[in-house]
Amino acid sequence: MSTNNQILLAEIVKQELKNYGEKTSLSDFFEFYSSLQVLKDYELSFDEISSGITGKSRDGGADSVYLFVNGELVKEDVDINGKYKKNVDIEFILIQSKFENSFNEDPLLKLSKLCRGLLDLSFDRADFEGRYNDKILSAFELFRSTYVGLITKKPKLKITVYYVSKGDDVHPMVSRQAKDLENDIVEKLPGAIVEVSFIGADHLMRLTQERANDVFRLRISENPLSTTEQVFIALTNLSEYYKFITDEDGKLIKHIFESNVRDYQGKTNVNNEIQDTLKKPGNEEFWWLNNGVTILASAASAPGGKELVIHNPEIVNGLQTSNEIFRFFSQNKEKIDTDKRDVLVRVIVPENEETRDKIIRATNSQTPIPKASLRATDQVHRQIEDYLKPRGLFYDRRKNYYKNEGKKPKDIISVPFMSQCLMSSLMQKPDFARARPSTLLDDDKSYNKLFHKNNELNAYYLLALWGRNIETALKEEKKYTATEINDIKFYVLYAVTSQLVTSIYPGSHTVAALDIKQASKKLINDTIVLVFDLYKELGGNDKIAKGPSLNEALKEKLRTMI
Repeated sequence: MSTNNQILLAEIVKQELKNYGEKTSLSDFFEFYSSLQVLKDYELSFDEISSGITGKSRDGGADSVYLFVNGELVKEDVDINGKYKKNVDIEFILIQSKFENSFNEDPLLKLSKLCRGLLDLSFDRADFEGRYNDKILSAFELFRSTYVGLITKKPKLKITVYYVSKGDDVHPMVSRQAKDLENDIVEKLPGAIVEVSFIGADHLMRLTQERANDVFRLRISENPLSTTEQVFIALTNLSEYYKFITDEDGKLIKHIFESNVRDYQGKTNVNNEIQDTLKKPGNEEFWWLNNGVTILASAASAPGGKELVIHNPEIVNGLQTSNEIFRFFSQNKEKIDTDKRDVLVRVIVPENEETRDKIIRATNSQTPIPKASLRATDQVHRQIEDYLKPRGLFYDRRKNYYKNEGKKPKDIISVPFMSQCLMSSLMQKPDFARARPSTLLDDDKSYNKLFHKNNELNAYYLLALWGRNIETALKEEKKYTATEINDIKFYVLYAVTSQLVTSIYPGSHTVAALDIKQASKKLINDTIVLVFDLYKELGGNDKIAKGPSLNEALKEKLRTMI
């Protein structure tokens, strides 16, 4: 007999599936939903959650796989050389999801076999082709290359396996199998912290019902300086600021850090200087030697004088200071109640989005943050967001803003996805779009062409919409693997666009002049077959999709059709 939480959870998942907006089975959706809940603290976008789902078959018991370094998701095209300094934290997460009312041994046995094979750092991918799918093999290769590449940085490695179901109790035999899985992993990676965690109906309900706090209180040392009700400047005790940026478990609250700058690691000497100042107090006040922190908010007030009430705080400057304060008190808990030093805090309620973006740019102009990290504050991205919104798409230039607003995953367009759509069609480079999904904005020349001020806004809308429609059509066919969908979807978009403008060189103005209905279901489905056949003829793997041969073959084929 089902418990109340099992009944409620099943109903929640069914309702969420209806809101999801895509045709998929309950069991497949549960893989997405459980990953979304388990990884809440990592502030992943819907696209990032989907990127970790490994597919229906030959997954070795791992329905989803994610790799994090210092709490940030590692993507396949990221170059780790020089990005991280020392004392890095690596976490490799495997998730098994079953929409059933129990926990069983079989998934754990499969995971043990998977980990014994692919956590061997000398494993040869060719030996496991056919046994495991491409997504699994690529995920473990990414883990290996990242771990080995950072080994001189003295990484702290944690491997976590989550078994998620609607289960209640865990049978002793299943618990023993979980322990065997932990031992198998430790045998391969003796220095790792390994944990197998069961997430049943009760735990999953708690995760589901958690609500993000949007009103924060910050105790300050003296009454704040305020020239208007929109700006407050104050000193706050270091330990009070630590409490402001951490949750009840002492974890850093990631969502209050502006997404475009929060993954910046900074130079080691800067972090070391801040940490030295924290560890070795001198005669100077801490805030004399530090630029402080800038926080944007939707509303702010100081009702009690020595306390700021901040709605929807967004820390846009002072990331390194915040991280070092967090690290200092995390390692010196006994000093939370005794430290008397202050840090300078500026709280600003911007009048509009343009002002918000100007503040982010200005407060970060004196720090060596890569330009690509601040791209989303450019005016063109606000224009795209404003153009897409009344047409039913939500341009997520502020990562997870629309996710937190409750919009459907298929209606949210991330900046990387938009960039891939534009790269594949307007620059005729679907191979680049596939090979460099998260680093397209790093190249100034490409960025300036893709997001030029003279580009037609309707082109952004049509390409994003058709890109989503193609993705949906591939998923609903039920015959393409997750890897195949990822490999060909931007080739299909390029081919559809080329056929509609009758040229293999689509441009912003020619695309913008098209009618939304011209990319019909028939055209999309016929083009999927065309691209998939070429893809398979050439070898049908991610190397083909990332290389030039498929793009060249597709262009030759299109020349005969247009």
